[in-house]
Amino acid sequence: MKPDMHPVYAPSRISCACGNIVETRSTRGSFTVEICANCHPFFTGKFKLMDTAGQVERFRKKYGKKDAAAPKA
Repeated sequence: MKPDMHPVYAPSRISCACGNIVETRSTRGSFTVEICANCHPFFTGKFKLMDTAGQVERFRKKYGKKDAAAPKA
């Protein structure tokens, strides 16, 4: 095998915008993320339910069938 073929797998720190820091190992090195499991709305339970029924009705009203096409003779 060739020497030095594999990248260096070193300790790294992943920093979130909320201030959470995760110590792990990576070939990438240290980096930052915008959102993590500690601040993501799905995991914290603080997500907002959207009114999709109104949005679907508005879409159907705007792009729905206008009239039935005339039958071909």
